[in-house]
Amino acid sequence: MTGPTVLAFEEREYTRAELDATADGLAEMLAGRGVRPGQRVALMSSNRPEFVTAVLAVWRLGAAVVLLSPAWKRAEVAHALEITGAQHALGDHPVLGELMDMLSLDEPVPPTTRTFDPPDPGSDAVLVFSSGTTGLPKAVRHTHASFAVAVVHWREALGLGPGDRIQVATPPSHILGILNIITALECGSWLRLHRRFDLERVLRTIEADKITVEMAVAPIALAIAQHPDLESYDLSSLRYIMWGATPVTPSVAETVTRRTGVTWLPAYGASELPVIACNPIDGPRLDSVGKAVPGVRVRVVSLDDGAPVPPGEDGEIQLRADSLMAGYLPDSATAGALDDGWYRTGDVGNVDGDGWIRLTDRSKEMIKVRGFQVAPAEIEAVLHGHDAVADCAVFGVPDGANGEAIVAAVAIAAPVTAAELTTLVQERLAGYKRLHRVLFVDEIPRLPSGKVLRRVLKERYGRPADE
Repeated sequence: MTGPTVLAFEEREYTRAELDATADGLAEMLAGRGVRPGQRVALMSSNRPEFVTAVLAVWRLGAAVVLLSPAWKRAEVAHALEITGAQHALGDHPVLGELMDMLSLDEPVPPTTRTFDPPDPGSDAVLVFSSGTTGLPKAVRHTHASFAVAVVHWREALGLGPGDRIQVATPPSHILGILNIITALECGSWLRLHRRFDLERVLRTIEADKITVEMAVAPIALAIAQHPDLESYDLSSLRYIMWGATPVTPSVAETVTRRTGVTWLPAYGASELPVIACNPIDGPRLDSVGKAVPGVRVRVVSLDDGAPVPPGEDGEIQLRADSLMAGYLPDSATAGALDDGWYRTGDVGNVDGDGWIRLTDRSKEMIKVRGFQVAPAEIEAVLHGHDAVADCAVFGVPDGANGEAIVAAVAIAAPVTAAELTTLVQERLAGYKRLHRVLFVDEIPRLPSGKVLRRVLKERYGRPADE
């Protein structure tokens, strides 16, 4: 079929007409298997073009796609299927095939061209899963209308257009993956999918494909900064690298910029409200996740009584927008996520008088030491500044009358002692933020989004401070 290519995967390229014809054909196959408007279709797939056409096919039928991580094990998939009530299954993963009658993405799809009725804007379009840093993951429901608004917000925040070329190597089942894919299709950008993340391949692709916008989460940013031969790659086609999912670690970002000349664009989003804030492209800064994108309202409320606080004062970030999720599954979890219509992010931070948002930490992850609230991210930023620290995570353990003691799990790239790191923090931060213990570990457990699994660290190493 003629037309410009819009998607590339390994050695194959696809036009939009090819993707649409395959999606039409797959939609007919799914309809033949009984998929109807309003139903939910589980999709468990690796990064591949068929993931894209599968999402489009499900939407053509007015159904919702339930995105399952290909990294999940049987119990995790079973939990997701149970709470979403998915009636149909599509994918390339044997675990899903064991639990449901699954249409394989490897099955040939006869391309066709036909017209489908547009879906009800208020019906569910996509269900993704929250990070699950505490307890079992919840399904986040987005309607066709709310997700369409998120796509517009992302396109405008990043300044994406037909001349841009991006690549996706992160899991498509995560909100950032599906958002990048659909936004690229909607605004006509060229998109390369990678079967899996491989840093060498990602860097080579930037050079070979003249990628203009790169997406990164904390582990990817760290890997780029530590690459021994980073200067050997031509990254001059990049307009910027977007940093999302976690607050920027300035020392890591500055190392990449110093070595390559490429600047960063911090952004802020959540599964529940995909695009919250972004830095301006013409003047980004590393100390803020940016300003709320047009269409998103933000307020900060006290962690003690929930009352709004003045500019510059820390509290919980709360939001309102048309891109807000329709709710969680199970439904019982939805009420606790809202405060009089405002979405409670669980993130602690402040907004200054000019609208710049700064994140301090997750409210549930704040460490309480002798009545003081200590943000793990603040201590982690200091530790990341040491050349020997490859990665780190800070958490609290019970400490009797003091409340909690601070523990740092550290993965190192060069020899360093616990005493050196303890002294570094002691010299930079207030006395109540001192490290009680330093644990040297092989790696820091993180979600694909880059968020630290502090719960896992506490389970492994969280013995009380006096033991």
